[in-house]
Amino acid sequence: MIENMNIAAPLAAALDAKGYASLTPVQEAVLADEAAGRDLLVSAQTGSGKTVAFGIAIAPDLLAGADRFLFADVPAALIIAPTRELALQVARELEWLYADAGAKIATCVGGMDYRTEKRRLDQGAHIVVGTPGRLRDHIERRSLDLSGLKAAVLDEADEMLDLGFRDDLEFILSQAPEERRTLMFSATVPKAIAALAKDFQSDALRIQTAGEAKQHVDIEYRALSVQVRDREHAIFNLLRFYEAQTAIVFCKTRANVNHLMARMGNRGFAVVALSGELSQQERTNALTALRTGRARVCIATDVAARGIDLPGLELVIHADLPSNSDTLLHRSGRTGRAGSKGVSALVVAPSEFRKAQRLLQGAKVVAEWGAAPSAEEVQERDDQRILEHPALGPNDGENAELSTMLLERFGPEQVASAFVSIWRQGRSSPEVLSDVAKPGERPEPKPRAEFGASIWYTISVGHTGRAEARWLLPKICEAGGITKDGIGAIRVQHDLTYVQIGKDVADKFGSGLALEEGVEMTRMDGEPSLERAERPVRAPREKPAYKPKPSRFVEDDAPLPERKPYTKRESAPKPEGGWKSDSGAPKGYESYKDDKPKRGPKPDGAKKPYAADGAKKPWVKREPGDGKPWENRDTAPRKPYAKRPDAADGAKPYAKKTEATDGAKPYAKRADGAKPYAPRGASPEAGGERKPRWKPEAGAAKPRSAGFKSQGGKPGGKPGAGKPFAKPSKPKANDTSKRFVPPKKG
Repeated sequence: MIENMNIAAPLAAALDAKGYASLTPVQEAVLADEAAGRDLLVSAQTGSGKTVAFGIAIAPDLLAGADRFLFADVPAALIIAPTRELALQVARELEWLYADAGAKIATCVGGMDYRTEKRRLDQGAHIVVGTPGRLRDHIERRSLDLSGLKAAVLDEADEMLDLGFRDDLEFILSQAPEERRTLMFSATVPKAIAALAKDFQSDALRIQTAGEAKQHVDIEYRALSVQVRDREHAIFNLLRFYEAQTAIVFCKTRANVNHLMARMGNRGFAVVALSGELSQQERTNALTALRTGRARVCIATDVAARGIDLPGLELVIHADLPSNSDTLLHRSGRTGRAGSKGVSALVVAPSEFRKAQRLLQGAKVVAEWGAAPSAEEVQERDDQRILEHPALGPNDGENAELSTMLLERFGPEQVASAFVSIWRQGRSSPEVLSDVAKPGERPEPKPRAEFGASIWYTISVGHTGRAEARWLLPKICEAGGITKDGIGAIRVQHDLTYVQIGKDVADKFGSGLALEEGVEMTRMDGEPSLERAERPVRAPREKPAYKPKPSRFVEDDAPLPERKPYTKRESAPKPEGGWKSDSGAPKGYESYKDDKPKRGPKPDGAKKPYAADGAKKPWVKREPGDGKPWENRDTAPRKPYAKRPDAADGAKPYAKKTEATDGAKPYAKRADGAKPYAPRGASPEAGGERKPRWKPEAGAAKPRSAGFKSQGGKPGGKPGAGKPFAKPSKPKANDTSKRFVPPKKG
C-alpha cells in the first residue's frame, strides 16, 4: 500500500487496486509540499507515469477535501493533449484513477461525433479531456463553459507547439479564470516551452526528475548500418530476430507507411497502420488490434503515434531517421515504459552516418553500432526458440494417448519434422543482406576465387537487344531453379551473350531452354573465345606546318602603301560680309528659283490648275460621275444663294433668289421687342399674317433641341434642354432601404 498523506483517499485506493507498490520519481515530485497549489513545469522521460502524476496532483483542487464529487455544473479540470489517441488514452487512465471519487469525464477530440460530445457536456462533466482544435470549437459554440475551471493541464506541450497549436492554447486558456492552476508536462523543455510557460503560468515550480539526466536507461539503442537497397530487408530481419510481442516501425510520411505496410503484409506479418489520413474509427480499430494481440506490428508516423501506450511494446524501429533528437526520444519512449526493457533500432544508410551520430549525441544516448541481423543469425535464433518452446516442456499426460499413437504411426523423426514445419508456418524466410562497412570505413573488396568446373551456354540476345548482366541473372536463376552462386561469368557481346554455369547444376538446364519469349539459352560444346582481336597500330599522322590565314581586309600579302603625314591647311582670311556663292547669296543659302524648271500646262483630267497671277481660281468642282472633276466657273450653274451687294445694313448677307422678288432680304429686324426677325409683311402692325407653325416634311429628320454641346444642342442653347434623363427623384425621409430609385422621365 502506498503511504503518502498528500494523495486523496479515493485515488490512493484506486492505486492500490491497480497494483501500485510505490510511486515513480515524477509522481513523488508533484506531491511534494513545495508543489502544493502552485503552477508546475515538469519534464520527465516518456513512460515515467506522467498521466497518473498530474491526476493525483490536481485532485486536492478538484475534491477540496471531500471524498466524492458533487453535481457537475461546469468542468473543474481541463486536460489538453496534442493527438486524439493520447487524449483518449489519458481519459482511460483518469477513469480508473477517479472511479471511486465518482468523477464524470468527457472527451472532445477531432474525428468524433460533435453532437455526442455536446450531449455529454450538457449532462455535466467534472474533467474534460480533448485536443486543442475541438476544444476551441466547443468554446466558440458555447457548449463548453470554463468559468469554473480550477486546474488546466497541458500534456506533451512541446508537441503541441510543433503542431502549431499555440493560438488555440492562448484562446482556450483566455476563457478560464486567472486564479486557476496550470500544469505543463513534457519529455523535454526547450526554449520555446520555457517561453510558453512564462505566458501561461505564474510563479511556476520547475520539476526535473533524476531520470532526465540519463535518458531511457531501460532502452537498448542499436544503430544498424545497411545498404540503401537492403533497408526493408533489414527491417524484416529485425522483426524476425526479436519476435517482439508488439513492435512499432516509424516512417516519415504517409506514403512510406502505406508502402511498407503492403510489403510486410505480403511477407505474412500481422500489421496495422497509424497515419493522419485514417479516420478516427480506423485508428481506434488499429490500436484495439494491437492491444488484443490480433496484430503485432504497427507502422506509424510521428504525430499519429505520439503519446500512445501499447502493452508489451518491446521493439521500436526507425525506418526513417527522425528530424531531431527530441523526436528520437519521443519515438524510443514508446518502449521501456514503467521499468520494462525495450530495444530502439535505427536503420542507417551509409549516407546517413553523420546525421545519426548527431541525433544520438543531441539525445544524450549511446548506441551500439553494428550490422543488421543476417539470415544465419535469424535462423539460429529460430532454432533456439523451437528448442525452448513450452510445448516441449514437462508433459502432464493429458495428450499421452494421442502422442503415443503419433509416435507409433509416424515415428519420432517425422513427428519432430512436422512440429518444426508447423512452427515455421506463417513466418517469412530471413533475408540475405549485403555486407556494409563500418561507419566511416569503406568495405574491403572480396577476393575473387576460382569458379571451378563449368559449362558454357549462349543466350540469343546481346547489346543490340539491350541485354545486361543484372537483367539476365534473375531470369537464369528462375529458369533453372538455382541461386546466383551457380552462375559464373556473364559476357554480353554484340548479338549474343555467353553464360558460365557450374557443372554440378548444369543438368537443370539440359541442352537448352527458353528464358522468356524470344530469348533462348543453348548449351555450347567447349568454351567461347572471349579474347579481343588486337587492333592494328596506326602510324601517327604528321601535322601540316602552321600557316596563318590572310587577313580578310587585305587582298594579298603585299605590304600596305605608306600614307602621307597629316598637315594642317592654312585657311585664307575671311572676306568682309562672309563667303558668297557665284549667285551673290551667302554660301550655304543659295537660291535655286531661277534654275527651277517651269511647269507646263496641265492635261485634261490632271490636277486642277492654279492661276499664275494669284487671282481666284476659275475652276469649280463638278458633281462626281459626270466626267471631269473640275470645270470653268463661268459656265457652271450658280448656287441658289449669292452674296448681296447691298448688305451694308447688317442684314443677312445671303438670301434665296427665288423668294427675294424685290432684291431685298426677306427677313428684317422687328422693332416691337418680340422675336428679332420675322418675314416682311407678316407682323400684325404691317397688316400681314403671322408665320405659320413649322411642320417637318415627310421623311425629314427631327431637328435637335438646343442644349449643351455634349447633348447634341448648340453651345449657346438653353442648359438642360434635350437631356436624355431627368434628375432622379429624392427618396422619402422614412425610407431606409438602399434600393435603386430609377430616374423619372422628362
